Amino acid sequence: MSLSSHITELRKKHQALSVEVERATRSPGASDFDIAEMKKQKLRIKEEIARLEQA
Repeated sequence: MSLSSHITELRKKHQALSVEVERATRSPGASDFDIAEMKKQKLRIKEEIARLEQA
């Protein structure tokens, strides 16, 4: 997998998590813990993208 395709896949995962976080925050039964974990995962992906783009 090339670097650019890896970054593209990470961006897709980040976007999918954004949608999932948005959906969860609007759901009355969503766990605050689960939402926080998704946000942390989004941040890790964002940091990984930034690190790869610097390479």
